[in-house]
Amino acid sequence: MRIGITGHRGLPDEVEQRVRQELAEAVKAYPPDELVGVSCIADGPDAWFARSVLDRGGRVEVVIPAAEYRNSLPGWHHVTYDEILDRASDVHHTGLDEPTSQAHMAGSELLVGLVDEVLAVWDGQPARGYGGTADVVAYAQRIGVPVRVLWPEGATRD
Repeated sequence: MRIGITGHRGLPDEVEQRVRQELAEAVKAYPPDELVGVSCIADGPDAWFARSVLDRGGRVEVVIPAAEYRNSLPGWHHVTYDEILDRASDVHHTGLDEPTSQAHMAGSELLVGLVDEVLAVWDGQPARGYGGTADVVAYAQRIGVPVRVLWPEGATRD
């Protein structure tokens, strides 16, 4: 089973802990030898999901939206990004160079095209910018890829 991830970055600490638990529980539903997680491994749900898949004994494939993508992520996240990337069983590239909103959406579209289901850490609100979680969810639904929303009850982003 190939599972993709999309989700909000910069969540408050309390919400982060609840989301991490929900992601770990979601991953436990799949047999480790059949589990392939697909992620862009940004800070937040992307990386938490990838770690949960690896901890479960599954494989991780990474989608890199742009050649300069890593440099657009927070410096404190680079070690985690590099560790997960080093453990990836496959890496997919969009072929784009600059980490623009369009490149992020292209990466998400590539990810959605690779998976059987998308987990979305999504509050149900519209995207705050092109290529945000809501846009990825809408794209997946438009092309018929099932989406399972994981959002803790009563949680807020701000």
